[in-house]
Amino acid sequence: MPLIQPFAPADQGDILALILGIQRNEYGIAITAADQPDLTSIKDFYLPGAGGFWVARDGSQLVGTIALKDIGSGAGALRKMFVAPSHRGRAAGVAQALLDQLLDTARNRGLAHIYLGTTARFLAAHRFYEKNGFALVAVDDLPDTFPRMAVDSRFYRRSISQPGS
Repeated sequence: MPLIQPFAPADQGDILALILGIQRNEYGIAITAADQPDLTSIKDFYLPGAGGFWVARDGSQLVGTIALKDIGSGAGALRKMFVAPSHRGRAAGVAQALLDQLLDTARNRGLAHIYLGTTARFLAAHRFYEKNGFALVAVDDLPDTFPRMAVDSRFYRRSISQPGS
């Protein structure tokens, strides 16, 4: 079972290596760290308000990331969910553990909705999100504060039930 931990500054290099490696090598996206300033200022970009950033570790190896951006009005954006190819799938449990951490935190911090954007070609991600209660939403129904990425063409929303409701 993966160990899920909050972001620590010492994780910075491993986070960049994991995410850029997947974006470039697996998906062929010509992107750099400079194109993603949120990854070099995680504390300032993701941690304010109800936000957070977590990493998954298998021993000393960083094998996954997930971020929650507080976008105001009781909503959050799920961002930067990446899992190393060697640790994907239900048996590994990394993606589910990361998402469960994000959803538990969102619920405990009073968020009502989580939004996310992805590309049309990430079919396994679509199935994973849908299995976890996310429903497709039209781009016109996204909050104005949703941090939309140019590559995103498919959007999801999940309502969060609050403790005791």
